[in-house]
Amino acid sequence: MKRSVWCRCMGSALWLLATAAYAQEIGSVDTAFQWLGPNHKIVVEAFDDPKVDGVTCYVSRSKTGGVKGGLGLAEDTSDASLACRQTGPINIKEKFKEGEEVFTESRSLLFKKMRVVRFLDKPRNTLVYLVYSDKLIEGSPQNSLSAVAMMPWGDKPPKTAP
Repeated sequence: MKRSVWCRCMGSALWLLATAAYAQEIGSVDTAFQWLGPNHKIVVEAFDDPKVDGVTCYVSRSKTGGVKGGLGLAEDTSDASLACRQTGPINIKEKFKEGEEVFTESRSLLFKKMRVVRFLDKPRNTLVYLVYSDKLIEGSPQNSLSAVAMMPWGDKPPKTAP
């Protein structure tokens, strides 16, 4: 019985890893010099929506430097900005739930995460992406929003999931 539960948990974890989007760092700028450890930064990353071909999101976020930041022990702020764009023909590969997580990244050692979730605004034929931070005890109301109108790409119309 215990082995069965463990196998299901591991299978779920592997499925989440397989479907999660991975960010590619585009660049960064230093915002404050630190005598010890890396400087404080703003990092720009890009990731493609794993269930929607033709959409790329760009996230800028703060990254704490210093000794704690260099060791991965610092808690980064909840500040983040999001811009999503159509970068090719849009193809929704499979149905998704409203508010489904598209991307997540840890903002502290254990309890804080930055999340990007997706919604479909059917009447306007638009994908809406929201970035926010949450914490085990108390989250942050800071957020950023981006919308991608699903438009034809050359002669290819947008495709929705069956």
